Amino acid sequence: MSKQYKICFLIGILFSIGTISCKKTKNSDSTPPIVIPPIVETPIKITETAYAFAGAEGAGKNTTGGRGGKIIKVINLNDSGSGSLRDAIGQTGARIIVFEVSGNIKLKSSLQIKNANVTIAGQTAPGDGICIQDYDFLINANNVIIRYMRFRLGATNVATIESDAFGGRDIESVMIDHCSMSWSIDETASFYHNKNFTMQWCIISESMTNSGHVKGAHGYGGIWGGSPATFHHNLLANHTSRNPRFDGGLRYSAGSGTMIGKYGIDKVDYRNNVIYNWSSNSAYGGENGEYNMVNNYYKAGPATPTSKNKRIMQVTKDVTTGASNPAAYGVGYGTFYIVGNYVVGNTAVTTNNWNGGVDYDSGVTQAMVQKTTAFPSTEIPEHTAQQAYDAVLLYVGASLKRDAVDTRVTTDVKNGTATFTGSISKLPGIIDTQTDVGGWPLLMQTTTPLDTDGDGMPDAWETANKLDPKVANPNGHDLSTGYENIEVYLNSLVKDITDNQAK
Repeated sequence: MSKQYKICFLIGILFSIGTISCKKTKNSDSTPPIVIPPIVETPIKITETAYAFAGAEGAGKNTTGGRGGKIIKVINLNDSGSGSLRDAIGQTGARIIVFEVSGNIKLKSSLQIKNANVTIAGQTAPGDGICIQDYDFLINANNVIIRYMRFRLGATNVATIESDAFGGRDIESVMIDHCSMSWSIDETASFYHNKNFTMQWCIISESMTNSGHVKGAHGYGGIWGGSPATFHHNLLANHTSRNPRFDGGLRYSAGSGTMIGKYGIDKVDYRNNVIYNWSSNSAYGGENGEYNMVNNYYKAGPATPTSKNKRIMQVTKDVTTGASNPAAYGVGYGTFYIVGNYVVGNTAVTTNNWNGGVDYDSGVTQAMVQKTTAFPSTEIPEHTAQQAYDAVLLYVGASLKRDAVDTRVTTDVKNGTATFTGSISKLPGIIDTQTDVGGWPLLMQTTTPLDTDGDGMPDAWETANKLDPKVANPNGHDLSTGYENIEVYLNSLVKDITDNQAK
């Protein structure tokens, strides 16, 4: 083979190898690339037991409210009509009511919950929150949760109404939490003849004494009772009397000829409350009921007479005759476990509450009414009276954003003062009309957070918690084995308050 031929042969082989190599490279380029799927983060689910909400305690702690129901948004401050609170409350079925507005709702008539299974989440209001004014707000249905709302009636319509600011009776499974009530014509907040009821961390203040009630001067805190019922970590401030008035429960009504109080005698647990600046009386009543009065804090104010500044309880006996005589169902007076209550400035009564802290109607003695062991009740995380005083002043009421009224009241309690005096009563702190204290504060609104899917949970919050802000799933259990997604959101808004108040 010639040298020239050999060279050509080698060139041919190299060309063939290059061609094959190029073809292989071309084929490898056409192979689909390996696609690595993005990492999808899933929500972290917490294992927990669901109560009415995180921090719910007492006899009403298992209330479910609107759990499992639809989300209804309040989008205006109108008295009625589409998007109003009245429209949301009036709907049927389980429902959770959230707010896209803040401000004062000026009612044109009484607002009543008549349909069961509802949660009103006042903590969702963007800004300073919600206040109900001009007419009363009543609960006439079972299974209700109300949180972080204000009810400030006022005397605007005193010519046509003589109402409590907020109340409910003959109902069951009700939880009232972190609400602020004031400026009533009758009682400020009355809840009795109820079953499985809790009112906790609420401010009940400044009932109006000479507002025009047909019976004359009032200025009362409230009538409280239930079987069972829990009242804990509330502030009662600046009322002449009924701080509270314990109802007693079951009794015969001469007017109707029937028994009233369908849940029986009162079985009430009343503890860790703060009572300030009562005038004619602190707590009284309780005919035939059973009461624990434990670790409450009593602080007389500038309107409290010296003769009553150590009073924890006045035990009342029903001595009426005829068909209304409670002897038909009991002895006419209640029984009380009273211990651990702190009376500012009185060491003797603080040391032994029965040593001058309890008064009795004629014919009633300590031996008749005193119990040395507590009545059964739903346990709550308990403070001493002094600890309760500190916690209540810090966290009580619609405290996610305190308004000027609550700020003034809690400051006066702390300082032992009264910023205002009644225009008619002339008593410090015992007002006669809302104008005595400047009227309703202006509640401002901030920007409503974006909620693309309309499920009541803002996009930013859903994204942060690895939920899809474009897919509505408020009733899912992606974040908790106990609470629904929407409930986890509602709890998160006030988590700092809930956590800190229990310390």
